Amino acid sequence: MSRFTVSIIAFVAACSTPVLANSLIGPGPRAGIAKSRISASPAGEWNKLSLSGGKNVEVWTLDGDSLNKVTFFGGIAAGQPLLRERDKKNSPLPKVASNMLVTDIPTLLETTYRSQYAVNQMAIDTQAPAQLDGHAGIRFTYSFTKSDDVRRKGEAFGAMVNGQLYLIAYEAPEIYFFDKDVEKFRTLATSIKL
Repeated sequence: MSRFTVSIIAFVAACSTPVLANSLIGPGPRAGIAKSRISASPAGEWNKLSLSGGKNVEVWTLDGDSLNKVTFFGGIAAGQPLLRERDKKNSPLPKVASNMLVTDIPTLLETTYRSQYAVNQMAIDTQAPAQLDGHAGIRFTYSFTKSDDVRRKGEAFGAMVNGQLYLIAYEAPEIYFFDKDVEKFRTLATSIKL
């Protein structure tokens, strides 16, 4: 095969690969987040990533998902996992239960991450009662390391509403990025409406 032919094949393959576009989320009210009843009013601009982890999952970032991201889990129904399962047979994910206690939410996230992302170092650092748009919920912090050996911190707010899980989680590398944007996340989280 000639170099020209190889170049043409590579060009055609590149052109046939679907292009995924992220979209800008401007300040102000935004409804239907994560294809659910979640709405929020971001104070500044965010980028919505075109790839998500599941049907009712939406990811926003400021600088790229490896540097900071907010994940919305919108109305995850009983019997469903938080994320789209990669290998249901050999590595099934834990499922939401309609009778879950709010204190079960951090464990559900931890177990999901350990299975889906092969996270072997993860800790739930703090847990406290919290409100999510007037619904009794939980605020928790956590830390974990994935295969890239970058230590990340997370903070999340979650609640069970009518047997469905609503969860918003912020994650960033522990060094610099977590502290840089955590207040923007907290402002966003307080604007959540269900």
